[in-house]
Amino acid sequence: MKKSLSEYRLDFLDYLHHFRGYSETTLKSYDIAIKQMLQYAEIDQERGYINLMAYRLKIASQKSATIAKKLSAIRSFVRYLHEQGETVELEHDDSIKVAKKLPKPISDDKIKEAVAIADDFERLIVMLLYGLGLRISELSDIKLSDIKPGWIRIEGKGSKQRDIPIAKPLYQLIEAHIELNQPKRYLFENSESKLSENSLRYTITKLFKRVGLKVTPHQLRHSFASTLLNHDARIADVSELLGHTSMATTQIYTKLSNRLKMENYLKSHPLCKGDDEAF
Repeated sequence: MKKSLSEYRLDFLDYLHHFRGYSETTLKSYDIAIKQMLQYAEIDQERGYINLMAYRLKIASQKSATIAKKLSAIRSFVRYLHEQGETVELEHDDSIKVAKKLPKPISDDKIKEAVAIADDFERLIVMLLYGLGLRISELSDIKLSDIKPGWIRIEGKGSKQRDIPIAKPLYQLIEAHIELNQPKRYLFENSESKLSENSLRYTITKLFKRVGLKVTPHQLRHSFASTLLNHDARIADVSELLGHTSMATTQIYTKLSNRLKMENYLKSHPLCKGDDEAF
């Protein structure tokens, strides 16, 4: 018997979780988008089409970025249907333009001020996010087996792994945390299961509130990248440390300073080197 789209939705979410390694937050957003689509779109599975017009009208009052994310989730779901042999096509799924918004980086002074008043647990959370440029989902997923002297292995989006160097002071903080808390599998645990992303996020919010700032974990990741680039790190290296699949993403994400752009230009272009035989 042919599966319904509702049944395929559950299979798709299971696929994203077990084979693509998507976070709980991302899975939830995909689930909401697909459920809404199934409720409001005009669907004829036998004829093979999903008309999103009514669904688009239903969500029209939402923010452009939210609509764009929901449409992207639905397109991913339809691609999955194609892989399962379904010949369903989307109608009225036109993309909408979304302005690129970057989280404002936190200054080094403010981060130092927060770290100075933090307890050991809070300090380690901040140092891992700011010192390694991690996503909050990656922080939650760190296993003890991923940690080696001088290095840590991170599993990012799509189960893509990357190795990031750990400075000695940060590694010592990790060792002290492990010795004190005796985790069994994950670096951060609660009753032998990994600490949730929300718990870690709340730790950051609570700490920076004490220094008068509203800060998200993603801002600390952005600060990590901006600090490296503004101190002459190669964009290719920063891209790899962040786990980006494209350096173009890193450039958008980090917003290179004009000073660094000019310095790279003066160092790299033959016309700036006084080489009369460059051409």
